[in-house]
Amino acid sequence: MKTKKKLIAAAASAMCFAAMLTTTVYADTGDVAGAVTSTWTTAKSQIKSVVDNVVFPVIDVILAILLFVKIATCYMDYRKHGQFEWTPVAILFGCLIFALTCPLYIWTVVSI
Repeated sequence: MKTKKKLIAAAASAMCFAAMLTTTVYADTGDVAGAVTSTWTTAKSQIKSVVDNVVFPVIDVILAILLFVKIATCYMDYRKHGQFEWTPVAILFGCLIFALTCPLYIWTVVSI
């Protein structure tokens, strides 16, 4: 009986939390396409700002760390076996260059 009450309380809490996060958008004149377009227009600049200031720098840092770790492990393999494997280092370097320059042209590609 206690678990049933806890389950009902958890479901009610989840429903209340979901209801707090929902936003109703009304089309004043009945023009749904216009309401969606205006919503997208206001959200577009925020999306672009978040991606430019948060997502791309995080990707850049992760790729830079991976590149330096891979260079270190390749150097250790070189010291052990006498040959240096350039392919993974070149791939990570190329991805890092791509991610660093991506904000310059990505928005024209996606038409935002």
